[in-house]
Amino acid sequence: MSILINEKTKIIVQGFTGDKGSFHAKEMIEYGTNVVGGVTPGKGGSTHLGKPVFNTVAEAVAATGAEASITFVAPAFCADAIMEAADAGIQLVCSITDGIPAQDMMRVKRYLMRYPKERRTLMVGPNCAGIISPGKAMLGIMPGHIYKQGTVGIVSRSGTLGYEAAAQMKALGIGVSTSVGIGGDPINGSSFLDHLMKFEEDPETTAVVMIGEIGGPQEAEASAWVKENMSKPVVGYVAGLTAPKGRRMGHAGAIISAAGDSAAEKSDIMRSYGLSVAPSAGELGTTVAAMMAKL
Repeated sequence: MSILINEKTKIIVQGFTGDKGSFHAKEMIEYGTNVVGGVTPGKGGSTHLGKPVFNTVAEAVAATGAEASITFVAPAFCADAIMEAADAGIQLVCSITDGIPAQDMMRVKRYLMRYPKERRTLMVGPNCAGIISPGKAMLGIMPGHIYKQGTVGIVSRSGTLGYEAAAQMKALGIGVSTSVGIGGDPINGSSFLDHLMKFEEDPETTAVVMIGEIGGPQEAEASAWVKENMSKPVVGYVAGLTAPKGRRMGHAGAIISAAGDSAAEKSDIMRSYGLSVAPSAGELGTTVAAMMAKL
């Protein structure tokens, strides 16, 4: 099995006919993803990449039964695109867009909370690599060929380190059930905890890799939940061991601003809650292999 997406998930692309939307939609379709259409206001009624184009998400949902969307929409308009998808009943929105203002994301998160839990849209991102369930579906911008189908879940703030973990694991014959890039912005749509809960419920995920960064409390909160609630082993890693205090490193949310924000402190917290912590990014695969050998 997998979490979030599989070969049957009906997906639309918001910003379908733009350069980025076209390029990555083509990659997703070639991977085998069930892309059923796309949305570009003003181009409804046309076709693109052999799929129908709609003016609104509501029209796309009504015509195709779409369940998930991916946004390739400019930062200034992306908040509206996400809220439009939620209003149309889309269950999962993956936002690749980088540079969405933090205030816009605060507005989006408040907006999504208006809906009851059973109806609420789950958002992944923004500023993320997306989601892939190897051999089934890809909802993102990752290189699909580096992922081997298997039973280890990956959830990462860094898209690139998610790729690195998957590539190292594949070289060792270890496959992935689903990999989720939650994004590195200070305010993101979903957290480590949201996806760890789903991996815990997935009967075919046997272990999880959680890749964090400096800045913010997410890793500590997730590690505490793992100790109390998770039956499956978790490998942890925190990027930014050499980052100086106050220096922003790559992602907008990757900045040490308080005690407990540094990579060394977060790694110690992970260990204290029973996670197996990879010593370096180059040892993610071998750390997972050692953990799997114990199962």
